[in-house]
Amino acid sequence: MGSFSIWHWLVVLLVVLLLFGGNKISGLMGDLAKGIKSFKANIKEDEKDAAMTAEAAPPAAGTGSIQGPQAAATTAAQPAGTTRPAA
Repeated sequence: MGSFSIWHWLVVLLVVLLLFGGNKISGLMGDLAKGIKSFKANIKEDEKDAAMTAEAAPPAAGTGSIQGPQAAATTAAQPAGTTRPAA
């Protein structure tokens, strides 16, 4: 008891086919396949967008690097061969 034989599953399949018909089931399966393809495409787009934003993100605070116009001003203000004191 508790396990179904192959004959039980064949009867269930026959009843489902009689209730819904072959065309309706094949249409549902086609719609399911389209939904899965759309889901996969959206996941790939999200991963691509996340990768692009990660590349464009500025470095984390505390890395010690100065970027942008401040970097040029800092470099030009220091004479060659001198070092800045640590902050």
